[in-house]
Amino acid sequence: MMNLRSPVLVAVALAGALAGCRSKGEIVVDEGVGITAVRSRCPAVGIPDFTGDVTLFRSPGDRTAGNIDLVAAMTNVRSQCSEGDKVFAKVTFDVLGRRSDVQGARQVTIPYFVTVLRGGSAVITKRVGNVTLNFADGQDRAQASGEGSAYIDRAEATLPEDIRSRITRKRKAGDADAAVDPLAEPEVKAAVARATFEVLVGFQLDQNQLAYNATR
Repeated sequence: MMNLRSPVLVAVALAGALAGCRSKGEIVVDEGVGITAVRSRCPAVGIPDFTGDVTLFRSPGDRTAGNIDLVAAMTNVRSQCSEGDKVFAKVTFDVLGRRSDVQGARQVTIPYFVTVLRGGSAVITKRVGNVTLNFADGQDRAQASGEGSAYIDRAEATLPEDIRSRITRKRKAGDADAAVDPLAEPEVKAAVARATFEVLVGFQLDQNQLAYNATR
């Protein structure tokens, strides 16, 4: 069960490249001067930099390779999106783990977050859940699956009509603004950012774990 938490530790890593679900949606401009835009209300989904893997050590303070207890990585992030009064995005992923000591059966629970980001920087919601790896006696590898979901207000993910018109208006060679990309105009750029949402998933790391991932 996922519990609502305050948005922490995420801002450090929100610049990661996202593998998303962008597809034909609100804006598709194939003709015009220098304008090609494809936009959907469905949020892009991905893993922020430095949060897609976690390393656990046997002894605190010793971050050498010989002291590694377990490593785990998040992979196969997938999303499903549906639209109604609200846009609903469901995210699923796998976690692959490897431990150093294979003696005895062992369970390892690792926390992860699912957060909704608006405009590339504003954390709207954040939920934290847990995924558990089950290692059999003598087994060094284990796999588990996790999931999360997010609701986004459909109206907030929709561009205002005047902004849409400015983006999709046909331009002819010779027009004063023919060579100007409307998506670069400050007002249009800000409106697109406000209507752009992302769903990010990653391991819930502490500051030391984030620093280790960022500097290794």
